[in-house]
Amino acid sequence: MRRHRYGPEFRQSAVALVAEKNYSIEQAAESLGISKDTLKYWLKEHRRKHGALNAAEETDLQKQIELLRRENERLKLERDILKKAAAYFAREQP
Repeated sequence: MRRHRYGPEFRQSAVALVAEKNYSIEQAAESLGISKDTLKYWLKEHRRKHGALNAAEETDLQKQIELLRRENERLKLERDILKKAAAYFAREQP
C-alpha cells in the first residue's frame, strides 16, 4: 500500500475543518479523502503543539480534569479505608 504525503497547508486545512467548521472527524476525513486515523493523528499533533482546538474544547477538558481529580480523591479515600479495615481485621485473628 502506497503512503501519501500531504503538505502542511493541507494538514492545517483538514484540522481547521474540525476545529473551526465543526465537522466531525468522520465527515472531514471523508470529504478530504483521507483516513480517520490520519486526521486523528493530525489533530493530536495540533493539540500537542498548540493546545486545545477551541474554547469549547478547552472548557470540556477542564471539566474532565476536575471530574478526574474528584474521582482520584474518592478512590484514594476508599483505598485508605480498605487498608485500615484490612489491618483491623488482621489484628483480630487469633
